[in-house]
Amino acid sequence: MAGFKVGPDFIDPGHHGRILGSPSINLDGWMLDRKTNRDRFFRRAAGADIAVVEGVMGLYDGYDGKTEDGSTAQIAKWLGIPVLLVADARHMARSAAALVLGFERFDPAVSFVGVVFNRLGSERHLAYLREALEAAGCMPCIGGLLRSDDLGIPERHLGLLTADEFGRQQGQLDRLADTIEAALDIDGLLQHLPEVRAEAIGPVSEWVGGRVRIAVARDEAFCFYYPDNLELLEANGAEIAFFSPLTDDELPEGTCGVYIGGGYPEMFGERLSQNERMRKAICNASLSGIPLYAECGGFMYLCREIIDQEGRIYPMCGCFSASVRMLGRLKSLGYREVHLMEDTCIGKPGDILRGHEFHYSELIEEPDAMRVYRIADRSGAVQRTEGYRVRRTLGSYIHLLFASHPDAARRFTESAMQYRIQKSGVRSQEKCG
Repeated sequence: MAGFKVGPDFIDPGHHGRILGSPSINLDGWMLDRKTNRDRFFRRAAGADIAVVEGVMGLYDGYDGKTEDGSTAQIAKWLGIPVLLVADARHMARSAAALVLGFERFDPAVSFVGVVFNRLGSERHLAYLREALEAAGCMPCIGGLLRSDDLGIPERHLGLLTADEFGRQQGQLDRLADTIEAALDIDGLLQHLPEVRAEAIGPVSEWVGGRVRIAVARDEAFCFYYPDNLELLEANGAEIAFFSPLTDDELPEGTCGVYIGGGYPEMFGERLSQNERMRKAICNASLSGIPLYAECGGFMYLCREIIDQEGRIYPMCGCFSASVRMLGRLKSLGYREVHLMEDTCIGKPGDILRGHEFHYSELIEEPDAMRVYRIADRSGAVQRTEGYRVRRTLGSYIHLLFASHPDAARRFTESAMQYRIQKSGVRSQEKCG
């Protein structure tokens, strides 16, 4: 089975990957064009018996109220696949037919394979809903799930708990699978799924040069990565070496580049702060000129300190001079287009990348660093400058999808290779002296 997620989400694909045992890939109608989305889908789905794409928000919800851009419906039409509608039936009976009929008729170009009702009160409740659908001539009902606290995943300010923190055990997964198999007509659903045939897609070019080690922070505090960001790095010569800022004392041996993604450093502030050896190792790596790229939570970790809502101060790496303060409200949310104004470890002036911003914190003061991003929102309106660079260290609140400008991955690995050559030259001089 191949898994996918519509939109700029990290948490849901993490749960998909934990269950499937393979990465779940993001599809996005704004960050990526139609061809790129199709290539990503069909290349990943090749060889899989079933491909499942989880939507984002409501079926027709995109990034404005006028168009389908950025919506699940747009991706479904681009890929030529039908929709299995999931409807919350709580407190509804016959009205559910009006809801389902509205979804069916809203866009005739969207095809449906059926509807599943969620949060049912009883089996009798489901019978009422089936009667209503049949009387209104709606799409077939594939089944329904009764309300159950056991099926939920706890949430916090950025969404669900991650798979790293709330990874269901195999026994729980088996019970969940049994529940779904008993509640839904899986065989009937599979019989009505079309066979999707894609046009020929060229093979991904293989890297023929040498490899360079890129250390990637990966633990409960830092787990927000687009899987194909890492795959693009590997396709461009990176040897990925995971490490934990929570538990490791030093960076992996031979590290020539560092990538620290987003996550919840504020939830693990005390543990991150207490791991002084790792904080110093990262700061020293930055001072040495290693290419170091950090986004959102990773950027916060590279700042001088994080101050939580209770005023507790947790010292961080200090690569950037600013302090970060946690807020009780959302600070920023939305798609972002990044125009590089200066040379960086992920691109050169004039390069344009797309990504997403979502955080509950703010900088108390500006870092003593060069701003290298000119940021526009999804409409193209320039908002501000951001993206801070000091030496070869680059930090920002924005999560970038490297596939929006594939040269970004190549640029990062090339920067790491240049660092390795520079480091080797310094050592040779030290030996000769």
